[in-house]
Amino acid sequence: MSEPSFQDDVLGELGDDKLTEIAGLLGTDTDGARDTVAQTVGALTGDLQQKADADDDEVRQAIAEVAEPPLQGVATLGGGLGGMLGGGMMAGVLAKVSKPVANALSKKTGIPAATISRVIEMLIPVLL
Repeated sequence: MSEPSFQDDVLGELGDDKLTEIAGLLGTDTDGARDTVAQTVGALTGDLQQKADADDDEVRQAIAEVAEPPLQGVATLGGGLGGMLGGGMMAGVLAKVSKPVANALSKKTGIPAATISRVIEMLIPVLL
């Protein structure tokens, strides 16, 4: 038996209720939603790094904007720098790159980018 993939972990964390909600958004059944979630998670995790390494300025700019050091004094507010570098920073990166990822998946799947963006919004808390 193979080890569960990150996509499997995300699907398990989503649960049936969220998967049904995503299926409704996409106008498909839960199997279709499961496939779209797996593609989206793969795009957010794997393709993101490839695009950043390649010459995708939109993704690179999004990562750069989120990775900029905080203004002086900001690190003392709730959670400090450790919080920024933890879930807060990752949520920011995912939010910033969601548009280019949604556009890429839209071209690949034919699902409207706005719908994929909504799915990504639902996935961000699970991904973190």
